[in-house]
Amino acid sequence: MTQAPSARDRVLDAFENILITHGERAATLDAVAAEAGVSKGGLLYHFGSKDALVDGLVERLSGLVDDDVQNIRTAPNGVVDYFVRSSVNTESPLDRAIIAATRLAQGSQPKAQEALRSMQRAWFDVVAEAVGDPAVARTVMLISDGLYYNSALLPTSPTETSSRASQNMDELVGIVQELVRAKQPH
Repeated sequence: MTQAPSARDRVLDAFENILITHGERAATLDAVAAEAGVSKGGLLYHFGSKDALVDGLVERLSGLVDDDVQNIRTAPNGVVDYFVRSSVNTESPLDRAIIAATRLAQGSQPKAQEALRSMQRAWFDVVAEAVGDPAVARTVMLISDGLYYNSALLPTSPTETSSRASQNMDELVGIVQELVRAKQPH
């Protein structure tokens, strides 16, 4: 049996949802409390201000990134395979936290900007360690960013089947792995 999210998690989920769907201006304490189904006092018990909500979101993102980096490091098919394949928005908790933090960063929220920079550094470090070449690591990162951008912001083509998308991903991963092999010392 799945445990219901705590009131604190419901508040953070509501904050994320409002940021993603309506932007930072709409994410008032009253709106977040209403979305979370808690009183404003209940929200303030967990997060004493909007800055505390931002801190909570940044903390959530940081934890999810730490988990992701561990998953990248221990992926059975290797770092590059996992990293490229996971660079598609599936609306996972990590995806939602990234998008919410991005909305905050667009509003010049320095904590969100730093959290996103930290995320990129963590990913770059694990990819660079695996491929052994900073230029190749940057290339993998840019390919990843392009995949994420396209999956998050552009609609999926109705003519592309899931088997075709899977085949396309297999081809892309193969090409990226060839690039990595070609640049590694023999």
